[in-house]
Amino acid sequence: MNVAIVSAQSATHSAGINPPDGRAGSSEKFPSCNAAGASSRTVRSVELRGPAGRLEALVNDGAPGAPYAALLCHPHPLGGGTMHNKVVYHAMKAMNDPAWGLGLPVLRFNFRGTGLSEGEHHGDDETGDVLAALAWLENEFNRPVVAAGFSFGAATALWACCTGNPPRSVCALVALGLPVEAEGRTYDYSFLKDTALPKLFISGDHDRFAPAARLKRIADSAADPKSLFFIHGADHFFTSHLEPMQRALSNWLKEQLP
Repeated sequence: MNVAIVSAQSATHSAGINPPDGRAGSSEKFPSCNAAGASSRTVRSVELRGPAGRLEALVNDGAPGAPYAALLCHPHPLGGGTMHNKVVYHAMKAMNDPAWGLGLPVLRFNFRGTGLSEGEHHGDDETGDVLAALAWLENEFNRPVVAAGFSFGAATALWACCTGNPPRSVCALVALGLPVEAEGRTYDYSFLKDTALPKLFISGDHDRFAPAARLKRIADSAADPKSLFFIHGADHFFTSHLEPMQRALSNWLKEQLP
């Protein structure tokens, strides 16, 4: 397994869920129309149909002919998490903005009961929301999907993609700030030992919800291929360390996706 400590200076390589607080704010800035109107098509508001009803969503269109698409799932709604969370937004930019070398179309959505999404928060059934989002991506773009999430979104995406009847469209998994323990609860990711998809774990080495030694044990127990990156000095929300997270994410995806 590839394990790396990434610093801000050297970032070139780099059942219900009790919520870690999702209030990391938002960096969302919707583009204004330029004379040609191109920027107005960069972000689209779309509606998904999930098991609990309509799900509010945004898709950032990628480069023409991009060979992959991506899904990003947000942190815990009861902690203030939405698809506009800073970590989610910056991860989207790393996968979507051509400046990072990928240009993938990226779908973000609000889990049930969050924002304008219908239904009520459950804790476990949100895996159905993830599957609905993956189905929308497959129908819209008809290409392999990188399934990613932050905190609650990372845990829920992993459960949706690795248990039951996982969707065939998923080609890689990305877990940002994967919670290991929170509010007295310990999380079980033993199912990862049977998941042969490429897996990336990125966490701050000061993440209070994912002690480094415990996260490393989880990654060690997961099936290959897998990579684990610790962002030096970063907390759960990668505060002041969002760019090293983006660089580790984009570099890994460029290595993994032919």
